[in-house]
Amino acid sequence: MKKAFRRIRLAYTIFAGIEVISIMVLSILYFLNLASFQDIYTPQVSLIIVLVVIVANLIFCGAMMLTVLILRHKNDLTSAQLLGQDVQSAYNFGMLGLILVDENDTVIWYSDMFRDRDIKILDDNILLWQPRLKELKSGAIDHTTKILINSHYYEVKYLREARLYLFKDTTDLQTLSDYSKAKASVVGIIIIDNYSEVGGNAGDSSSLLSKVGDAILNYAKAHKVLLRRFRNDAYFAVCDFASLQEMEDDQFSILERVRIMGAKESTPPTLSVGFAHGFPDFNKLNEMVTDAIDIAMSRGGDQAVISKYGDELKFFGGKTEALETRNKVKVRVLADSLIATIKLAKNVLVLGHTDADMDAIGSCLGIMAMCQHLKKPCRMVYDPKLIERKARAAFIASFPREQIAKMIVHPKDVLSELKPTTLVILVDCHRPSLSIAPRLIDRASKIVVIDHHRRSEEFVEMPVFSYIEPSASSASELISELIHYATQNPKISVSPAYATIMLSGIFLDSNFFKTKTTGIRTFEASMLLKEFGADNSKADDFLKDEFEEYSLITQIASTLKTPHVGIVYCKAEEKYNVEPATLAKVANQCLQMKGVNASFVIGKISEKEARISCRSDGTVNVQLLAEKMGGGGHFTGAAVPLKNMSIKDAEASLLDTLTNYLKKAQTTPNKEAR
Repeated sequence: MKKAFRRIRLAYTIFAGIEVISIMVLSILYFLNLASFQDIYTPQVSLIIVLVVIVANLIFCGAMMLTVLILRHKNDLTSAQLLGQDVQSAYNFGMLGLILVDENDTVIWYSDMFRDRDIKILDDNILLWQPRLKELKSGAIDHTTKILINSHYYEVKYLREARLYLFKDTTDLQTLSDYSKAKASVVGIIIIDNYSEVGGNAGDSSSLLSKVGDAILNYAKAHKVLLRRFRNDAYFAVCDFASLQEMEDDQFSILERVRIMGAKESTPPTLSVGFAHGFPDFNKLNEMVTDAIDIAMSRGGDQAVISKYGDELKFFGGKTEALETRNKVKVRVLADSLIATIKLAKNVLVLGHTDADMDAIGSCLGIMAMCQHLKKPCRMVYDPKLIERKARAAFIASFPREQIAKMIVHPKDVLSELKPTTLVILVDCHRPSLSIAPRLIDRASKIVVIDHHRRSEEFVEMPVFSYIEPSASSASELISELIHYATQNPKISVSPAYATIMLSGIFLDSNFFKTKTTGIRTFEASMLLKEFGADNSKADDFLKDEFEEYSLITQIASTLKTPHVGIVYCKAEEKYNVEPATLAKVANQCLQMKGVNASFVIGKISEKEARISCRSDGTVNVQLLAEKMGGGGHFTGAAVPLKNMSIKDAEASLLDTLTNYLKKAQTTPNKEAR
């Protein structure tokens, strides 16, 4: 075929050359008037020559086209001629099509399957016809790829040496797979978060709860979900994946619908929703949905959590601040459970998060006070390099060196303290990767978690005891309550030095009682610490800024920008390493300005890590935004650690997250029953 085309090109070149030479000879004869050529070359002669040339060109082109058609017909083989009738029958039975291309990816032959399906691609570039095949040819996709052509699904394999594409029709298999996926089993649980509070506080509670129940039932019916009530405040749901997909596309609008119903009430009702899918065993799905609903409730409720086996959790909603649902009976039960757990241990190791602040150190000391009362050996995991500067200074100033040496153990040496009977207590943190000693969390068999941050997907695996309460202002507040309500005789006491640092932790996390999570329980915990001898003046001094820090805060705040209405952000210079607490102070300071709903402050906390501190007045869920960037925290206060990232890249990540997720994070603050 190629030789024939070369011969055609040669013939065309010769023919064109003859025409050009003839024109040149005629021109020379005419302009030099050799042999009186001008008398012979009349207009009539010129017209005749032009007509002859046109006819000759038409005859030549027609002959060439006829030659090409004859050659094409000779080479237009059917699959049966090329492969044999038996092989063709096998290919038809297996619904396998072949496409052969040249070195320029132009289709030079394809099998009968494509002709039968009216797919005409001869002489077309296969990569322009199906761009996804570029990745297959380049090796970006291993082995095979799937494409859709005229309502048919094909699995395509490329044989590089032969320049041959194999197309296997998988339409029936794909249709069956899609149907099986759509009909896969899904189980769920829907809980009215504050059923008892709504029942006790709403003006017409029975009517409101009845409306909430009707709304849940109607929503389930609209999405073909089978619903059964197994408790006054809880429903069990069964549906297929197609119904779950509809609810996800709907962004679980039932959450917003229920919240709006009681918007005028002092305690508006909210829902926690959990669904699980992706596994054929209903017992496993039951475990998954139980974990999902626990996560939804421990994050403050008013949200849906979707658990797919082997995949990351999906979160929807979470637009309201956690309401205080703690009661004294519950805290007393939890306190006694913690006491019993500590009594069973031979020794206790307590730790907080990296860059431990005053609240993390204070809550560790609160646990140590409980252990001392129970006469259980307890040591705090402590690394000066992983402690926030003010917390480190307060700790060193509060205790003599000899006492500190007995109180602490370095993360490098802590594994030598770990025994099968050791109890590890993680405070002010629930994510193992953020703890001051992740290896200890991985190897410990008995772990207790006490935290006030909204629960994230990462969590300690199978803790023996967990107390996650996002409505609390601080971990120190939670532990103060556990100490106070524990039914011990004599009562547990806390030394003034311990109590002062715990009070300082409450001051820090509640921003001196200004945050949305500050409630009656916060003041009660502070009063209890004061009774133990906490020095509020010293607790305040621990948090005071030095002149250099104050100057740096002012400098960072001066870079304030407003990317969206009510949203501001600042950034420190790349050359500075800034304390995380300093970034938080700038964020809080920005939030004091009128019209600011949320603030974000970016800074380097070390040579290899940047951080974004996030604060909100309650109208923006900064935890949701922080989680999108790899961080976490509270509804109104969160942080994002960014490893190996520059200030410029962190700023780009923040702006991109705000553009994509700000609307989902914005809400209207509810009245809090505190």
